[in-house]
Amino acid sequence: MRARLLLLAGLLAALPADRGAALPTAEVLRYTIKHSVYGDIGIYSNTVERSGDITTVLTQSHIKVSVLGIVLHREDAQRQERWRGGRLIYFHGVTTKNGRALEVSGEAKGDSFVIASPRGTVAAPADIRPANPWSANFIGSGTMMRVDTGAVEPVHVSGGGETSVTVGGASLPAREYEIDGQTRYQVWLSEPQQVPVKFTIDDDSGKVTFTLAR
Repeated sequence: MRARLLLLAGLLAALPADRGAALPTAEVLRYTIKHSVYGDIGIYSNTVERSGDITTVLTQSHIKVSVLGIVLHREDAQRQERWRGGRLIYFHGVTTKNGRALEVSGEAKGDSFVIASPRGTVAAPADIRPANPWSANFIGSGTMMRVDTGAVEPVHVSGGGETSVTVGGASLPAREYEIDGQTRYQVWLSEPQQVPVKFTIDDDSGKVTFTLAR
């Protein structure tokens, strides 16, 4: 009995002294990936953790394109974004394509966001957004960073009209946005939660669709 009491006292002592402190909250968004030519090709997820004015986004992606059992393309990625309020302050990602790893990192410095990648080092505008829709924050910027290569490109965001999108067999009210740059994206945000429930990318080989799994 004495041993149990000592163990309990040790556990209580290890707890944070401030019982009222807010704990980080996490939201996991998982998507299936479908190619217009090759069908189902993988999974994609964003884990969004919020603590005070800091938001951390952890991204994982696993893609395999195969035809008749022959793998044509394999891609895996792990990335991390850190935001303070509405500004991106940190990014790190490793994307492995067919065995070749590409690393991209970035950090907010003054009025810029400095990105280092195999392409070199570049100072991008402070309001840059990664090409990773996890909320409605992409609407307010005209500059986007490709998360696999670190390339920076100007984009134009338009749309926002009311529509509906089918997720898990259910029709959901949403707003549709288009992002036009070197690559064209479409994003559907649920109403009123503003959660990306679907987004598409116009790839050279066809359209790639990410749909929220329910």
